[in-house]
Amino acid sequence: MFSDLSANAQALRERLLQFFEAHIYPNEGRYREETDALRRSGDPWQTVGLIESLKPLAREAGLWNLFLPHAHEGQGGISNLDYAPLCEVMGRVSWSAEVFNCSAPDTGNMETLARYGTPVQKQQWLEPLLQGEIRSAFLMTEPAVASSDATNIQCTIRRDGDHYVLDGRKWFSSGAGSPHCRLFIVMGKTDPDAPRHAQQSMVLVPRDTPGVTVLRHLSVFGYDDAPHGHMEVVLDNVRVPVDHMLLGEGRGFEIAQGRLGPGRIHHCMRSIGAAERALEAMCDRLLARVAFGRPLAEQSVWHERIAESRCLIDQARLLTLQAAWKMDTVGNKAARAEIAMIKVVAPNMACRVVDWAIQAHGAAGVSQDFWLAEAYALQRTVRIVDGPDEVHRNAIARIELARRAQAGMSGTASQD
Repeated sequence: MFSDLSANAQALRERLLQFFEAHIYPNEGRYREETDALRRSGDPWQTVGLIESLKPLAREAGLWNLFLPHAHEGQGGISNLDYAPLCEVMGRVSWSAEVFNCSAPDTGNMETLARYGTPVQKQQWLEPLLQGEIRSAFLMTEPAVASSDATNIQCTIRRDGDHYVLDGRKWFSSGAGSPHCRLFIVMGKTDPDAPRHAQQSMVLVPRDTPGVTVLRHLSVFGYDDAPHGHMEVVLDNVRVPVDHMLLGEGRGFEIAQGRLGPGRIHHCMRSIGAAERALEAMCDRLLARVAFGRPLAEQSVWHERIAESRCLIDQARLLTLQAAWKMDTVGNKAARAEIAMIKVVAPNMACRVVDWAIQAHGAAGVSQDFWLAEAYALQRTVRIVDGPDEVHRNAIARIELARRAQAGMSGTASQD
């Protein structure tokens, strides 16, 4: 089914690996130095020069907007299955995806605009996003409700003549800290009396609209993730023209489901890349260190952990490829079980492998001298973003129960 990469994916992966060897891995230290310097300056929410200098090189190498599943004016057009190994490579270095214009939440926002935007909306927002001229944020999660159930959202979107008026508070709005962020896609309620999944809508809100206030940044395990950031945003009597509505009133939940499916699998692809690199770091450390008279690599507990890591990573990769293949062949809706399964499996696997790698490094593993502590913080967060484990497990269970109910329990053993 997908035992070998397609010729296109193989060629792109080779180019991507070469780019990493030439421009990403050698600059990991420089990236840390630049971002640390910005923090010391008192304003970390600034453009990182390294990222901007690498973007033209990525475009010249033909490694730009790889995530687009459908071609848009000559850009993208790669299948989810072909993108999987590329996204996995990007997961090895957390900041690398932006170099290729393949970082969240922009990827999801661009797909949303490409699928649901009007020609005018695409011209105004999609084109500059595809060119990497601006960035964007997605505002769905709210502090006052359990946002894992999107129907709980309280932000209001009220029609007032030729405008919509938005009022609400959002948080963990990833990307809103970027100095290049120009667009918010906001989910809120247009009709609280409509059927449960027809109450929500999505509206395009320019970042500089009066009434929009970025209140504060929210750290994740102490990391600020600047200049990208996760922000708390207040919308106070924010007015936008009615033509800023996406798809139509009451279509927000539908858009969210279409947007989050690809986003979830992208997270999982990157998680596998992070876990793969963590396993490599674990092995290197165990081979280099001696304790109690012999190399750590010779001690049986580490044999078990190395073997288990390899099994877990390869299992997660195969499940991810299965989900990607189904998305390509039968669509995101039909692949919802596979997407939910990998969203549970991949970040949990990555947390476990990264945790073992930290243990192998000892005190160094939790320090800032290595990337493992930051990787663990990110992977632990992925267990929550785009739906927590519990929501996806519930969805998987309901699909299984419905499948058996539809089959009429045929083939089961009698209960005499």
